[in-house]
Amino acid sequence: MKISLLIFILLSLCSVNAVAQKLYKFQDKQGIFHFTDKPPKAEQKGLEVRQLKVAPKQLVWLLQSDEERRPQYYIRNDYAGPVEVEIDFSERDNVRATPDLPRLFVIEPGKSDTLFQINAINERESSKLAVKYRYIIGSPLAHYRSTTPYLPPIAPNTSFQISQAFGGSFSHTDEQNQYAVDIVMPIGTPIHAARSGIVLEVEDDFFKGGTNKAYGSEANNIRILHDDGSMAVYAHLELEKAQVYPGLAVAAGQLIGYSGNTGFSTGPHLHFAVQINKGMALVSVPFTFIDQQGLAEEPAISAWLKGVAPSQMGHALE
Repeated sequence: MKISLLIFILLSLCSVNAVAQKLYKFQDKQGIFHFTDKPPKAEQKGLEVRQLKVAPKQLVWLLQSDEERRPQYYIRNDYAGPVEVEIDFSERDNVRATPDLPRLFVIEPGKSDTLFQINAINERESSKLAVKYRYIIGSPLAHYRSTTPYLPPIAPNTSFQISQAFGGSFSHTDEQNQYAVDIVMPIGTPIHAARSGIVLEVEDDFFKGGTNKAYGSEANNIRILHDDGSMAVYAHLELEKAQVYPGLAVAAGQLIGYSGNTGFSTGPHLHFAVQINKGMALVSVPFTFIDQQGLAEEPAISAWLKGVAPSQMGHALE
C-alpha cells in the first residue's frame, strides 16, 4: 500500500502564542555598525532597540508515526493545560481511520497516546489522504455555571472605575467577550490574580494599540486555568511586564503583570473575562467580584471597583 499524505492545519479557532524579537543597532569601537537580534554582551554607546513584529508560535501538533503501511497519529500539546482537538479527513481515497473520523479528543499536556490509525481499504491499490485538525484551549464544559466569586484583579485599597460591563455595546458583543469587564486604569497599574490556578498562556510581546481593528489580536494577555475548568483572561497588558510564565501555579491576589494599552483599545485599561470551552469555542460566562464587605456583586458599568485583600475572603477563592 502506498499512502500519499498531507496534513492541513486550521487555526481559526486555535489559541496561538506569539514570539517577538528585537533588533539591536550599535556601533563598536572601530566604528562598525552592527545589526543583530541578540542584545550586546556589554554596554554599547548609542544603542538603538527596535521592537519587531510578533510572530505566531504553534503549541499543538498532529504528528504521524514512522509506520508507512498503517500510520498512527497522536497529538503533542505544549500548553500547561488541556486542549480539545477535532480531527477529520479533508481528502480520502481508499483509506479508513480506526476509530473513524471526524472525532473529538481531549488532550492533556504532553504527548498523547495513539488517537487513530490509517489503513487502506484495498491494499492492492494506491491510497491518498489529507488530514485537517483544529483545537481550542480548555476541556469542554457544556453545562458550566460559576459558583465562585472572584477577587477584584487590582491591589487592595485601590479603586478603579468600570467603563464597560456585561453586554457592553462597544466591544463586548461576541461570545468570547459578552461577559467581560473593562476597568480604566493608568498604564503600569499592578494586576493581581482574581483566583488561584495554573498559568496557561502569556502573551507579553505586543507593543501596539489603538482603535484600528487590525490590533484586535495584538493585546498582551495572561490566561489562568482554574480547578473547575474555567479560565480567566487578563488583557491589554503592558509590554514585557508579565510576572508569571506558563505552567506556574498562582494564588489569588498574586501579582501577575501590569496594565497597558495594547491591542484594540480606546485607552489604558484592563479587560477581564472568565471563559470556558463550549462546543469547540471560547465562550465568556457571568461572574461576580467580592466587595469589601465580603459579598458577591455583579460588575456594573460606571461602578468603582475596590481592591480586596485575599486574607479577608477565607477559602472563597480556592
